[in-house]
Amino acid sequence: MAVRPVSTHPWDVSPAEARTIQNRLCDRVRVEPLGCQPAVVAGVDVSVKGGVAKAAVVLLSYPDLVPFQAATATLPVSFPYVPGLLAFREGPVVFAALERLTSEPDVLMFDAQGLAHPRRMGLATHLGILLDMPAVGCAKSRLCGREVVPGEEKGSWTPLEDRGEVIGAVVRTRSRVRPVYVSVGHRVDLETAVFLVLSCATKYRLPEPTRWAHRVAGGAVLPADR
Repeated sequence: MAVRPVSTHPWDVSPAEARTIQNRLCDRVRVEPLGCQPAVVAGVDVSVKGGVAKAAVVLLSYPDLVPFQAATATLPVSFPYVPGLLAFREGPVVFAALERLTSEPDVLMFDAQGLAHPRRMGLATHLGILLDMPAVGCAKSRLCGREVVPGEEKGSWTPLEDRGEVIGAVVRTRSRVRPVYVSVGHRVDLETAVFLVLSCATKYRLPEPTRWAHRVAGGAVLPADR
């Protein structure tokens, strides 16, 4: 079944209007425990080259992490690159890819920020709200906040704080490898988000859902598709 947003807003707006939309959406964020263990986790990633955005969504069974379906979409980029407003640049193409799915995931894991964002509205939060689906942000770099380096062993993590508020976690997914930055997107809590990322990180720094989404966005195919 296709995955479609339950609400939306104009995407062809100015940066100032985009920030107003983000501020308005903040009231709709839900931070809460996940009701039950997911059976399907979706990884979401977007690549932009030559003015064209390509989104990839890969579904993996959980907890065995076997990829079984991928959907992609491409669209011309119509919004400028503005730090903190990537949802307006990447959101429409992600929705286009989600609409091509024939199965529905239980959780979305984005290679992007969630609440770890200056206005608490990274891509994972923004799209999680519009889809009204559980969403987790797992970014490769920090956008904002003050971090304390976690221990060197896999599973170590420390809070990421901004202006006295915990906005995410700095998580070591592999021993003695650079951490990732995990935050709530929507309809999960931080402890659940960290647990999901760690349980999806097997051999690599990136958890399997976003690692597969990154590969498919770059042109790879799933093993079953070969």
